[in-house]
Amino acid sequence: MNPAPAPVEETLRDTLAHLLDGLPPRHAATAVDRLIASYRGRTPTHTPVLRDRADVVAYAAYRMPATFEAVRAALGALAEAAPDWTPAAHTDLGGGTGAATWATAATWPGERPVTVLDWAEPALALGREIAAAHPALKGAEWRRERIGRALALDTTDLVTVSYVLGELTEADRGHVVDAAAASARSAVVIVEPGTPDGYGRIIEARDRLIAAGLRIAAPCPHSARCPIVAGQDWCHFAARVSRSSLHRQVKGGSLPYEDEKFAYVAATRLPSSEATPAPHRVVRRPQIRKGQVLLDLCDPGEELRRETVAKRHGPLYRAARDAAWGDAWPPAPPED
Repeated sequence: MNPAPAPVEETLRDTLAHLLDGLPPRHAATAVDRLIASYRGRTPTHTPVLRDRADVVAYAAYRMPATFEAVRAALGALAEAAPDWTPAAHTDLGGGTGAATWATAATWPGERPVTVLDWAEPALALGREIAAAHPALKGAEWRRERIGRALALDTTDLVTVSYVLGELTEADRGHVVDAAAASARSAVVIVEPGTPDGYGRIIEARDRLIAAGLRIAAPCPHSARCPIVAGQDWCHFAARVSRSSLHRQVKGGSLPYEDEKFAYVAATRLPSSEATPAPHRVVRRPQIRKGQVLLDLCDPGEELRRETVAKRHGPLYRAARDAAWGDAWPPAPPED
């Protein structure tokens, strides 16, 4: 009997660890410092952030596990909204080393046509190399493409755009989102850092996707105006990321995990009978008190509200104690 295949995240982690074996830690740390400055900056860049293989390997160690978990969480919310849908083809815009393609493969196992577009050839080359470790990604096409106003896309089923919009000018951001919406038969998922600026870019993209005729599948329970007041708060979530010893070495940390903060929107062209948003979304960490749980929710009435679930509510209280930031609420009843 053949052994069961390793989980996607384990295969990715092992592949990244092998890459780091050939890169001196001091070189990796220096490259990571520069990349942190680039990715946290507010000024869009007009040249690829990833310049050579050393940059790309450092990036893969520094960012790929966290990007994978954030995108997988966003795709998981889409999968919950459309449980009977599986993407027939996937295009990843600005995909770099391919974290979103791995996240898609983890969410919907199986082979499908995959195209990764990026303007950094070293990132594409390494992404192709890493993808060889996953059977479903071996046939992916890695193509150099300027992600901006000249972008033209073939029709596909699912388009992902993760941690890309912050690198673009405002005009380029609008064109990329419009191009993604025009090319997607079924869904577009956009992920950005969980910062006020990242949330602002997500809201801009959300508005453009709705204007293009898509409906919001997650995280919002509706496609109406976001109830959060810009400048006062922002909508974001967190994904737990396991860190290998090599990963901790490169990033200079000691904990075996970290929380990746991210903002996202998943929009779809699927009919409402096939894609239903969550009734409510938990938008803060639940507060567990003695005999009660406080849940901050975004609801279909286009408002934020707090719900108190007390012990007397029985099964609902137990579900509230298990609820996590970013979950749909209430949980779906178990299948018979």
